[in-house]
This record gives sequence, C-alpha cells and structure tokens, in this order.
Amino acid sequence: MKVLDKLSYNQKLKLLMGKDCWHTEDLDGQLYSVTVSDGPLGLRTPTLKGDHFEDQPSVAYPSMQIVSQSWDRDLTYRLGCALANDAIDKNVDVLLAPGLNIKRSPHCGRSFEYLSEDPLVAGTLGKQYVLGLQDNCVGATLKHYCCNNAENSRMWLSAEVDDRTLREIYLRAFEIACEAKPMAVMCSYNVVNGVRMAQHKKLFTLLRKELHFDNGLIMSDWGAVTDAAAAVRAGLDLIMPYSDKCETQLETAYEQGELSDEQIDECAERVVEFVEKCQKAKEVRKVTMTVEDRRAIARQVEEEGIVLLKNNGVLPLKSTASISLGGNFANNYINGGGSSSVVPSQPPVTLLKALTDILPQGHVSYRDLWEYGVSEAPLLQIENAYGKDAAIVCVGLHDCEGFDRATARLPQSQEQIIKETAQKNPNTVVVLYCGAPVDMSEWIEDVAAVVWAGYPGEMGNLAVADVLTGKVNPSGKLTETFPFTEFDYPACSCYSDSTVSVYSDGLLVGYRYHTTAAHKGLKNALPLPRFPFGYGLSYSSFTYSNAKANVSADGVAVTFEIENNSDIDGTEIAQLYVHEVNPRVFRPFMELGGWERKTIPAHKKVAVSTLLPMSAFSYYSAATDKRLVEGGEYEIYIGASSADTPLCVKVSLPRK
Repeated sequence: MKVLDKLSYNQKLKLLMGKDCWHTEDLDGQLYSVTVSDGPLGLRTPTLKGDHFEDQPSVAYPSMQIVSQSWDRDLTYRLGCALANDAIDKNVDVLLAPGLNIKRSPHCGRSFEYLSEDPLVAGTLGKQYVLGLQDNCVGATLKHYCCNNAENSRMWLSAEVDDRTLREIYLRAFEIACEAKPMAVMCSYNVVNGVRMAQHKKLFTLLRKELHFDNGLIMSDWGAVTDAAAAVRAGLDLIMPYSDKCETQLETAYEQGELSDEQIDECAERVVEFVEKCQKAKEVRKVTMTVEDRRAIARQVEEEGIVLLKNNGVLPLKSTASISLGGNFANNYINGGGSSSVVPSQPPVTLLKALTDILPQGHVSYRDLWEYGVSEAPLLQIENAYGKDAAIVCVGLHDCEGFDRATARLPQSQEQIIKETAQKNPNTVVVLYCGAPVDMSEWIEDVAAVVWAGYPGEMGNLAVADVLTGKVNPSGKLTETFPFTEFDYPACSCYSDSTVSVYSDGLLVGYRYHTTAAHKGLKNALPLPRFPFGYGLSYSSFTYSNAKANVSADGVAVTFEIENNSDIDGTEIAQLYVHEVNPRVFRPFMELGGWERKTIPAHKKVAVSTLLPMSAFSYYSAATDKRLVEGGEYEIYIGASSADTPLCVKVSLPRK
C-alpha cells in the first residue's frame, strides 16, 4: 500500500508544509524528516541555544561569482563534493543551492550568490555543482525560480519579461542544470508578468514538462507563499517554513471545495518521494574528505577565480618588496550577508597575515584605515605609503540579501583613501572585496593595479597574497560585464518602480548588448564596457592561431592553437562565440557557445579542440514555441574575451 493511501486529508495537508523552519513534516514519526540548510557559500545550520538560534561554524567558501570566474567545470564539481561532506558532517540532507539567477544589474544585493550574466556559464557550472553534491548523496536545490534579479520590493515586484527573453536568458540556466536531476527547485519571492511565482502554474508546468524537471520537488522560498491554496493548485509541493496562516488557508480551501483531493495528492506524493529519496541517500552517504581537504578546495577556488583587472607591471611583487597595507578589509573579514552568510569554521586568514607570512620580516607596514564616525569625518592620513615599493589598499562593499545597492560606487571615504594613497605612491594596488561590479571611474586611472577578490571565504586571502606575490599566476576571467559607470547597464535605463520592473532590455543583457552595439551600431548606444565579459589579465601572454571547424550531426568541432609567449607557465580560458550571419529574427551579435580552460607551459603551444553542440546555434522561436537551429552561414569567434576574438571560422549548417 502506498504511503498516501494510509493518510487522512489533514495529514496530507500537513505534508505540504514544513514541520518547522528547517525540516519537513514527519507525521509523528511515520515519515523521515528531511533537514535542509542554506548555501551556497557554505552551510548555515542554525541550532537552538537556549532561547535563540545560533549558526554552527562551517567551512566558508568564496562567493559564487569567484567560482564562476574560474570557468573550471571540474573544480566546481569538487566544490559540490566538499559542500556535501560539510552537509554529511551536520546531518543535512538537502542544500538550498545553487543560485542560477542572471546578473542583470550591478545593484542586486544577492549577485555574489549567483554565477553569471550568461545562462550557459551559470547553467553549466550550476550543473557541475549539483552533480558534486548529489554524487555524494546530498540533495541540491536550484534557486530562485525565476527572474529574481532584484532584492528591493522582492515580495511584490513584477518582472515584466517577454517569452523569448524568458526562455533564452532567464530560464536557460535552469534548463541546463536540470540535466543533473536536482532533487528540488525553489521558487522565488517575486511576481512574474503579474503572477506571484509561488502560484505560477504556467511556469511550474513549463519547468516540469519543458525544462525536464520531471522527478523532483518544487518548494517555496521562506515566507514566499501568501495564498497557500493557490500555490498548491499551481503545483507548488512544499511550503516553507511552517505557517499557521498557510495551514488554515489549506484547510479552509479544502473544506470549501477550492482544493481537490487530486491536487493535494499530486503534491503530497512528490513530497513523499522527496522524503524517501533523502532517507535512502542518508543510509549510504559517508564522509570522503577531511576538513583540511575542503579548505584546500576553498583556497583553490579563490586562486582560480581571482581576476587581475589592471596591471602596469607592479605585480607580481618582488620577493624583497617593501609594501604599505591599508584599507578597510586588509585586516578584517568580509562576506556576503543574508541567508548565505556563513560562520567560518576557523578564524579567517586576513591579507595582513597572509602577506606577512610571505614577505620578509618588516617588509609589510600596516596601518588601520577604518574611518571613525560618519563618512564625513576626517580620514586618517597614510604617510606610510610614501617611499614603499608598492601600496596595497583593500576596499569593498558588504552586499546582502534583502536590499539592493543604492549605488555601484564605493563609499566616498574609500574612494578618497585610494586617491590619497595613489598621490603618495604611484605603485598603488587596489584589492576589491565586492559581490558585484563597482564603478571605478573616480580612481582607476590613478592606480597601478586592480585585483578583484570578491568574497574570498576563510582561506581566500592566502590565494590573494599568492597572486600578489606571483606564487600563483592569475587566470580568472569575468563572468559578468563591468561597465565604466553603473548607468552603462541597459537594465538601469528600463522602467522600474516599487511594483514593476520592465525587462525592455530583452535579450541584450551584459555582453550581448555591448557586442551588438559595437557591431550593429545600435541607436543611442551606451559606451563600451571598461572590462568586458570574459576579460582577465595574467602574468603570461598568449597568442591564438590556426582555427578550423568541421560540421557533423553532433555539432561543430572546432580546433585552434594557443601559444604562451612568456617565461612563466599560465592558464588561459579560451572562449568561443557564435554569430549567425543572416538571421531570420533578431539575435544578439554573438553569444557564448563554449569555452576551454588550458594550462600552457612557458614558450609552448598547445592544440585546443572543443565540440559546440547544435544548441549553441539555436534560439527560442516565439512563433513555434520551441528552440530552432536555422540552416545557413555562421561565424565562430575565438579568443580571450567577448571583446578580444582574434580568430574567426565560418561554417555552413544544413538547411532543413
């Protein structure tokens, strides 16, 4: 007899809500109770201490933007494995991660939790993250489905987006990650085209039938449900957390005939299947990594994900360099705030400690540059920057769930610290600890180098120090566009108020806008970006050559060569972009089709080969409601970033 056949309707209704904030209902021991925990940067597992909850310490990993800037599929998989081991240690069955929302604007407070502005990058790495978790018998949860691209007014903001843009940009990452068969998908707080996501039957049906999420559970974000009966009718399986209000709504709706047995059974059965899968997974899962193994992965993620944005030759620092070190975050830990905030498993390593351990004794001069009182208060002077081989200034922003940035600029006090330091020392290096792009226009021309550290986690400053001193050759590349100013985002000129956000930028998100503006001459085009998508400097230099392509039924096989022209081994992330020459419908000038990450010895040349699947050439047809690949001529641009593609090969796809 099936479990549902033994249950009363009241018990079935209870199954549709959490038992509390972090567990599913067990019906007084009749079912296994699933434990969930926040992610994606480490476990946030609250434990009751007396009359309040305290988060348990856990390994704090770098922010997801840093993960994506490695472009490393295998490393992302191993990060998932490490997180699974953390979960097993704490008896957590399901991690509420990864976040796959598209980075549409620099203002979004949760950008540090998300992977990219590009759905292929977000979906591909999100899939690897899921596989790493679930291969170790811990469930993954894709979130936040969908169009949660802002935090202000997130409970009632309606994302107004057309079907084609929705499919190609905002749902595509979920579609790719669903190939890993995640255990759950979490709906977002916001409204999409006038319907609250928690009760969006159209998008839930699309998720199950067209994005192939056909074997998992759909849960709500915490407190996202305002009408429990409407949510269940739409196909939301699990309301989190428990709510007296929601329980009353469900009971009343059932008694009044507004909620049928069939609708209840459909959702309750998926909850039971979810619980049974988690119970079976718990029986076989085991710890396979030490905590030190996991910390090593955290450090490697930062090593590969740091992006060197500017360098006039001051970096890497010489082993005998004398440096001054200052700025708000040189001796302080910063991470993203909100539900992904993690209590580190050990005291985080500061950049001051990391550099002091590498450079000779007495070569690092530190002065605390925290400003006192309000931002208008006089700043401490930084005399110790004068005469040093380099001056390092550590600045940033504390991004957080629940609210968006008012501006993408650093606080005025931090900009002033940078400028004053640069006046005293021409070899000023800025290390940025931020969750999303910042407007650097006020100071970047004054400094010698800029290092993008993101939120590095508890081990990350060891990696930052290694990059600064040349022990690690930087290889990270941006997975989002950095415009000159925050106003150079198409999204920032779209209509928005407290209840509606109109996605009139359509398909032209990030690099799709800037490459199209550059090649197609868009009217009133915004300036080209300061740092394009895919950009990142290295201590090595690379040359691309000899590109060839061959069309087959499986896709387009592309080969080319990369030569390392420098005296140091380096890693290059080669990107391939697809351009349809004469499209029948509007298409962005080029879109990422794939990438390859290659380590190349000094003064050596390596051959690179990759297969671009036919999906890389497709678009979503609003007329036929499906993805199409048009026959005809295509160009494949190959290079170091979306704005640096020295190679181009032409292919002809057969017309059907």
